[in-house]
Amino acid sequence: MKIFKKTLLAAGLVGVALSAAGCQSADSTGNSASNKSLSVVFLPSDSAKEATAARTAVAKELSKATGKKVTVKTTTDYNVAVQAIASGKAQIAMMGAEGYIQAKKQSKDVVPILTHSGKSGTLSDAQYRSYIMVPKDKAASYKVNGKYDIHKIKGKRMSFVSNTSTSGFAIPAGALQQTFKLKNKDDLSQNGKFFSKVLFGGSHQGSAVNLLKGDSDVAAFDDTDLVQYGKFTNDASKVGADFKINKDAAAPFDAVRGKESIALAVYPVQNEPVLVNKKGVTKTEINKIVKAFTSKQVTNDPKFFAPADAKVRGMFTKDGNTKFIAISDKWYAPTQKILGE
Repeated sequence: MKIFKKTLLAAGLVGVALSAAGCQSADSTGNSASNKSLSVVFLPSDSAKEATAARTAVAKELSKATGKKVTVKTTTDYNVAVQAIASGKAQIAMMGAEGYIQAKKQSKDVVPILTHSGKSGTLSDAQYRSYIMVPKDKAASYKVNGKYDIHKIKGKRMSFVSNTSTSGFAIPAGALQQTFKLKNKDDLSQNGKFFSKVLFGGSHQGSAVNLLKGDSDVAAFDDTDLVQYGKFTNDASKVGADFKINKDAAAPFDAVRGKESIALAVYPVQNEPVLVNKKGVTKTEINKIVKAFTSKQVTNDPKFFAPADAKVRGMFTKDGNTKFIAISDKWYAPTQKILGE
């Protein structure tokens, strides 16, 4: 497990996909792009009502950068973004490593152009965390000789995010496959195989709610999608991390306010990429988008990067010098290796 943790870097399924609208034309690079408009499609974790301001900010910045009309759309299905970016109907997407790899399998034109940094403002700490958690009031039953033991989750009711979520399925499932020496990771997503029952929350918030409402005994979810609703009361990087929902948390956590969960496992996850399909976005447009999103204006805009305790949710949590940084496919080599691609 220690070796796995040291090398386990992937990206969580959080995000935005932009699908093309209107007629198509080609520039001197051979890329085609919408003449008039783009549609911005947000995935479940960022489709909540409280993320409205952040979605609007993303759309406005893209419109300013490309000179095109941008329409915001939300979704309840992660797979929509993967299919959209791979097929070319989507021009830009922000998603986790699992979605990125699946899209890349379908189209070599899908490439990453941006990610957001860590607290240092660099790529050295550009990661977040995936957790396997249990309710605090049941946590003691998962201890062996005074220490939390992941082996005790076998046979329990499990909640994942989506089978295409990186931090909500691929990373924790990959870890469990190694820990329990399973031949087939798919067994983890089927009722009566490894777990007695398997639920999919549809979002990181949904998976956490399944746990805190008692619909599951164990759940997988990340920290970046939950910090707007609660906080860690101790070291969030270690087994035993305690996450408590705020007393005034918005839906879907309004029914589980004040409840707490304990981490039986913690895995580092590479920050998600902003992807483009090169057949749908010109080189000029890519350069303009990168320039816009790495600007001081976006870096300092709370609609993009908001403090964890902000009343209005940002697209990402501001921590120190968090900002967007330009990247290439090479930066995600560790992710592809860990996920076996």
